[in-house]
Amino acid sequence: MISMEGTLDMQWEALLQKLESLIGKKPADLNGVLFLIGVQELGKGALHFTKEQKQDLMHIGICSVLSLSGYYEFRGTDEDGWPHWDLVHALPSGDLLSQESLLKLHVLEYFRASGMEG
Repeated sequence: MISMEGTLDMQWEALLQKLESLIGKKPADLNGVLFLIGVQELGKGALHFTKEQKQDLMHIGICSVLSLSGYYEFRGTDEDGWPHWDLVHALPSGDLLSQESLLKLHVLEYFRASGMEG
């Protein structure tokens, strides 16, 4: 029997391979995937972003994927077109590994909901 963690790892690796085929480069890690989701949610295409903007884009990615479970709620966009989210429910506490697993599960669901299976 395959453990849930083994299944998550396999699904995650499949998603990374799919993203590599789509964008020509495999995201290095979870942050790289969250950045891509943030760019997608921003909807302005591949621009040159400052370090601060890249951090903001990862935050947008986190908010977007965690909104699938009601942790965040979309508030709207600002005058520059950047999306903003409100925290609705506190995230479950846990160690770094369990938080990473929670995010990965939500990222996989985000891509399933968008029609791109991992």
